[in-house]
Amino acid sequence: MARILVADDEPGLREFVAEALQDDGHTVAAAADGEEAARRLAREGFDLLITDLRMPRMDGLALLRYARSEQPDMEVILLTAHGSVESAVEAMKLGAFDYLEKPISSPRELRLLAARALERRTLLAARDRAAREAPPLPPLSYGDPAMAPVVEALRKVAPTNASVLLVGESGTGKEVAARTLHAWSARASGPFVAVNCAALPETLLESELFGHEKGAFTGAIAARRGRIELADGGTFFLDEIGEMRPEVQAKLLRVLQDRRFERVGGSRTIEADVRWVAATNRDPAELRAAGALRDDLYHRLAVFPIRLPPLRERPGDILPLAAALLRRIGAEIGRPPLDLGDDAQRALLEARWPGNVRELANVLERAAILANGPRIRAADLRSLNGAAPAGHAPATPDGAPTLADLERAAIERALAATGGNRRAAAERLGIGLRTLYDKLKRYRLEEH
Repeated sequence: MARILVADDEPGLREFVAEALQDDGHTVAAAADGEEAARRLAREGFDLLITDLRMPRMDGLALLRYARSEQPDMEVILLTAHGSVESAVEAMKLGAFDYLEKPISSPRELRLLAARALERRTLLAARDRAAREAPPLPPLSYGDPAMAPVVEALRKVAPTNASVLLVGESGTGKEVAARTLHAWSARASGPFVAVNCAALPETLLESELFGHEKGAFTGAIAARRGRIELADGGTFFLDEIGEMRPEVQAKLLRVLQDRRFERVGGSRTIEADVRWVAATNRDPAELRAAGALRDDLYHRLAVFPIRLPPLRERPGDILPLAAALLRRIGAEIGRPPLDLGDDAQRALLEARWPGNVRELANVLERAAILANGPRIRAADLRSLNGAAPAGHAPATPDGAPTLADLERAAIERALAATGGNRRAAAERLGIGLRTLYDKLKRYRLEEH
């Protein structure tokens, strides 16, 4: 049910409206005038505001304007006396859902209008979710026995609301596992929202997670909902948790404990009904020992830990996965159906794949571009700009690696050595984190 704020300076009407809506199961708060309602809006989140048009100190139009800046997704219904319809129409131009003339004929009339307003809010939220929907999920596994415990664990925990921690090397499919968990859960019709802590600058991560109020910092020209708020009723996937600053971890811990938070620069409490799935490509024990992950946050997130094995431990998945990736790659680059020759299959099975599925996809995409016909050979897998799957060094046609080849290979080695931790890889390479991000983009390694 919804949270509704009723603002009216007439105590009898205010109580009538509140009781009628409470009988429908809604949670109702009341305010005796516009200023009191504005104070409530500054502190708490609501789904619907029902306000009288004429009130002392702050009238309904002024309250509507304030509500639009504070809680832009909240619906508003105006109560107006006969003869003030023009003002109500003006209010609708400002974003009010509808108006109701006083005296209200019956509780049923009020409940129906409130239900319509809340239905529109739900439909708009569903539209936002649809816009963020991902393409169909790839399978978790193609039958390799090493993945059977993972699939079983996800099926067992999916119907619950338990927090899940996915641990595995970069490219092992942690986001696919998180999306599968969401699809198998009772929250499947709700949003799935993902944030990669390593992909966002530290200065933006807090705002992305919690949102911000207008004027919270330079450039915050309007209030903005954060990703946690957008995930209400669904699943929130927090990737690479070891890349989060301690102060943000402390704020996140409160959300997990109390299911509520405030936007950056705000004081209004927002409630969040979210199922948490976190992931890391590093050993959680090492993260905790190094102080990169708070113990209390770890215990909140790791109620149900699941390890995803690297690709080298699931050889039975390599060839069917490669075939599926080739179908997608061929369609994307406009090639006819592609398949793998026997020598290419042997090369794929012999490779160690330190970058796991992402590295396999990169190698196959380059091979698909290089191949002269519909069949990919082992020679095509030794592409011009990346390492061969069997561990050979990248090379130009005359056999000498280019500077770009060497730089790309060095970045891949640094990422593999640090378990995909970009900050540690940048330090290992002796470059800044922003420089590393630029090079990852240049060499099409963003997903590593």
